Amino acid sequence: MHLPFDRWRDAWSGARQGLLLGVAALVLITPPPGLLTHRTAVTPNGLSALPALPVSVREPDFSGHEASVEVRMVAGWVASSADNGHLPFALLDKRDARLFVFDGQARVIGSSPVLLGAAVGDDSVAGIGNRPIASVRPEERTTPAGRFVSAPGKNASGEQVVWVDYDAAVSMHRVRPVDPRERRLERLASPDPAQRRISYGCINVPVAFFDSVVWPVLGAGRGIVYVLPEDRDARQVFAGLDRPRALASKVTLRVGL
Repeated sequence: MHLPFDRWRDAWSGARQGLLLGVAALVLITPPPGLLTHRTAVTPNGLSALPALPVSVREPDFSGHEASVEVRMVAGWVASSADNGHLPFALLDKRDARLFVFDGQARVIGSSPVLLGAAVGDDSVAGIGNRPIASVRPEERTTPAGRFVSAPGKNASGEQVVWVDYDAAVSMHRVRPVDPRERRLERLASPDPAQRRISYGCINVPVAFFDSVVWPVLGAGRGIVYVLPEDRDARQVFAGLDRPRALASKVTLRVGL
C-alpha cells in the first residue's frame, strides 16, 4: 500500500520525535559512568541497606592529670568501646600506686596516690576472702588485677567501702592508720610508689579524696574498676584491647526506596 507523500512525511516526523524523546529519557535515568560500581541490596520490606559507617571514637578526658602510657591506652579503649556501659569507673595503676576516677563519659573527676597490697602479683590466693586476716602470709597480700563490677557497701566494722572483689575481700576505703609502725599516712605522702605497698590487698585512699571523689562517684551505685596488672601486659588481662579502636563501634543506616 502506498501512502500519499504528505501522510508519509507526517508519520516519519512523529516517529523521529518519539525516538528523540526515548533517548532523552534514557539519558535522564542512566547514572554517569563510574557510579555503577555495585548493586544496592533491597531488603524484603522495601528498604535498602547502606554500607555501615564508623561512629566517631570517644576519647578519655584526663583534664591535665598525668598518667602512664598504659593507663591512657586502657582508658582510651574503655571510652571508645563503652566497655564501662556508661557507668562511672576507676583505673588503678598498680605500678605507680595511683587511682584515677572517671565519670560515665570517661572524664577524669580526680586522681590520687593510694596504698596497695604489699606483695607484687596480679592474682588473689583462692579462698583468701574467707580467711582471718592474721592468717594471710606476706606473699599473699596482693591487689588482684582485672575488670571488676564495684558496689558500695560496708565492711565488718561498719565503715563505708567500695567493694572491688567481694569474694577476695578487696575493697576501696579510707586509709586507716591502725598500726603506727606501718606509717601509712607517711607512705601515702611519699613520691616513691614502692613505699605505698603496705596493705593486705585493699586500696587505701586518702580520706579527703575518698570523701570528695570516690564516695560521691562510686558510692552512688554500681561502677567498674579496672586494676592494671604489674606482672603481665594489660592485653593479657583486658579482652578487647587489641581490637582496632576506629572499628569498635559501627552503625548501619537504612533508607526507604
